[in-house]
Amino acid sequence: MRSADARAMAVRALSPRLGSAPGAGPLDFRSGARLWELQRLIAELGAHEQREHDDQRALELHTAKDFIFSVLGMVQKLDQKLPVANEYLLLSGGVREGVVDMDLDELSVYARGTDYDVDFTLLVPALKLHDRNQPVTLDMRHSVPGHSWLSLRLFDEGTVGRWKDCCTDTEPDVSGVNNYFFSPTLVSDWFHEAVGSVLRELGRKPQRGTPRVEKLEHSSTVTSIVLAAGGSRVLYDVVPVVSFKGWPAVAQGWLMENHFWDGKITEEEVISGFYLLPSCSPVGCKEKEWRLSFARSEVQLKKCISGGLMQAFQACKALISKLLLSRPKAVSPYHLRSLMLWACDRLPHTYLAQEDHSAHFLLGLLDDLQHCLVNKACPNYFIPQRNMLEHLSDSAAILHARRLSSVRSDPAEHLRSAIQCSSVSTAHLPQATSTTPSDAASDPTSDSSHDQRLAQKLQQLVTENPGKSISVFINPDDVTRPHFRIDDKFF
Repeated sequence: MRSADARAMAVRALSPRLGSAPGAGPLDFRSGARLWELQRLIAELGAHEQREHDDQRALELHTAKDFIFSVLGMVQKLDQKLPVANEYLLLSGGVREGVVDMDLDELSVYARGTDYDVDFTLLVPALKLHDRNQPVTLDMRHSVPGHSWLSLRLFDEGTVGRWKDCCTDTEPDVSGVNNYFFSPTLVSDWFHEAVGSVLRELGRKPQRGTPRVEKLEHSSTVTSIVLAAGGSRVLYDVVPVVSFKGWPAVAQGWLMENHFWDGKITEEEVISGFYLLPSCSPVGCKEKEWRLSFARSEVQLKKCISGGLMQAFQACKALISKLLLSRPKAVSPYHLRSLMLWACDRLPHTYLAQEDHSAHFLLGLLDDLQHCLVNKACPNYFIPQRNMLEHLSDSAAILHARRLSSVRSDPAEHLRSAIQCSSVSTAHLPQATSTTPSDAASDPTSDSSHDQRLAQKLQQLVTENPGKSISVFINPDDVTRPHFRIDDKFF
């Protein structure tokens, strides 16, 4: 009897459920979602998020970038504080998108589609310490791992004189010399005031064709600027930083380990430099403490991450967006970025290189993030001894883990919701034109279409740059990509 019952149970277990299609593919054990369906939804969300820019939008973004760079040049001339020959790091995505390791609690909320269309982060060195002969004092005695004070005690008198008003001083040392500490809050306050002064001056004499400043805001230590260039609203989160060449001693241990990027890029590319960001730890002194950032290295490492994993990362970031609206923010996109890098070290390259495994990667990232919340442990990728969730209270960690559990229980529904939100936020944006072989009139390689687009772009440049010399250079080997010159500047 028992044998018959066991056989009946086995038959029922192996039989397809009512309404299920045979051969529909494997399921996610936790949610019951079909993996192929998750894969399709991830690809659809990626298509919404990764918009191609047509020529008009590309020109508007270029105009906005040129405007920001010219503003920074004028800031340098105000009081000669910024380096004359500076090196900016421009990152796609704003600070709120987790492109740099900064706390988001004190930042105001910006929404794509409502407040801006395209966003960037721009790291602007206030001090550029690229001379290896320049002695530097990173004082980490008062800080938790990954943070430091920066003393100007060993700098020349000219540098100290320029930045003295942006320093906090301490008692003189045994030699009677004042020890000035570069203050992230004072530097960011000065920077915002300087940018505001330049923009107000430009506003008194507006020039035709230049972007319009829709918003200038100082949140925490970030200066956010929204520019209207043609039909595009471009958000620039501009952050004053301290730039270094080389690699800090506190992260030397990380270099001794094996990593996923070994053999794909050189160590020299990875350790070309680091930054100090104006962001302190939860227990640090806001007026003196900076945070070590490896944004330059992260740009290099991104080259070694498979397309499937990057697609899953972007989808996971969209899924946890509701968690990011809570205050305080227990989870940030940068935590997710760190988990992705750790996964690259932990898992075989042959597994991560499978482009059709985005669903597996998405579910794995959600599981990793929930594990971090439950254990209140998320080590920084470059400085593992820094736990980025150490400050969380037990109640906050459990609350966010429960919220994340609801996402993990039904990832398909949350992906559909993210797709709907993305489509609404991008509905008003002009789409890049597509062509079909049967429609010769719309083919961008056809002579008539190319000539028409070229004429329209030249007409726009003439309108936006009155009195300037404008010419066009067309490569005979590739006539579809003209290059324009305005006075002595090519683009």
